Amino acid sequence: MTSQSPTSEAGLDIILHQPIRTGIVAYLVGRGEATFTELKQALQVSDGNLESHLKKLIAADYVTTRKDSSNARRQTVYSLTQNGEAALRRYIASLQRMLGFDAKVRARSSAAAKGKLAWNP
Repeated sequence: MTSQSPTSEAGLDIILHQPIRTGIVAYLVGRGEATFTELKQALQVSDGNLESHLKKLIAADYVTTRKDSSNARRQTVYSLTQNGEAALRRYIASLQRMLGFDAKVRARSSAAAKGKLAWNP
């Protein structure tokens, strides 16, 4: 399923344009998967807050769950779906366009190709 997520007037993904949800998705990109407790500690949020945001990400098909009973206590493990990863890529690209980052990169690439690259952060 590759449906587009709802976007704001600025073209930003409404689901991801919330700091905690962005943090969850970014953490899962780096880790691959994480338990509820791991996410809670990494993001420093309450149980209820994290659960609420995870439910929205799961409903949007950005995050999936599985039960892990390899330890003494059964845990839910969260991971990013292909849709979630694609949505994050689109979200980052939208932010870069809004900030003019993509134009700056093209300008620097063009200058570098001509041998005229100067430091200009």
